[in-house]
Amino acid sequence: MIRVVLADDHEVVRAGFKMILEQDAEIKVVAEAADGTQAYTIVSRERPDILLMDISMPPGQSGLVACEKIARDFPGTRIVILTMFAEPEYLFYTLRGGAAGYVPKNSTSEELLSAVHAVAGGGSYIHPKMAALLTKQLVGAGEEEDRSYQQLSNRELEILQLLAKGYTNKEISEQVYLSVKTVEAHRSKIYKKLGFKTRADLVSYALEHKLLDV
Repeated sequence: MIRVVLADDHEVVRAGFKMILEQDAEIKVVAEAADGTQAYTIVSRERPDILLMDISMPPGQSGLVACEKIARDFPGTRIVILTMFAEPEYLFYTLRGGAAGYVPKNSTSEELLSAVHAVAGGGSYIHPKMAALLTKQLVGAGEEEDRSYQQLSNRELEILQLLAKGYTNKEISEQVYLSVKTVEAHRSKIYKKLGFKTRADLVSYALEHKLLDV
């Protein structure tokens, strides 16, 4: 029996994936978590075979941060990231942090079950589309010039970190107690100061400078 813990901030999402997983007689969902902190606590207690975890779980600790901590402290539990984020930077970061699988939330039921079985069996699973994006990213690595984040204010640095972890402007506003409009203004300043054009640029920069290792 493959014992699974589900971590996602939306109860209805957890219920849906639990239904899919337990269609397989070899899989049992033993517990659920709403953020990274809860996931860590539950894994420490249940010691499941698999932790199936989302990346962005506001207002609690993100899956990006929790992944590395759980992989380090509970190596017997293998982590599969289940997310809507398609940027290869997130894939790279979670794999570096100890995840063994990466599955988009729009994957088929068969793909999700295949990922769980592959990882539980000691292997790894990266969705084919994500694997192709990762290869493209690695081929192009090293082309961006270095940019210093020291020119950012403390508030801008905080918002940069939250953006890189996958939080939306609204979610960030709730965490830092600013209006959405103010968060958007900070975001624009960050992009301008560091020369970012896309969110992928921001994530790459945060990973390169280890700004998510907090």
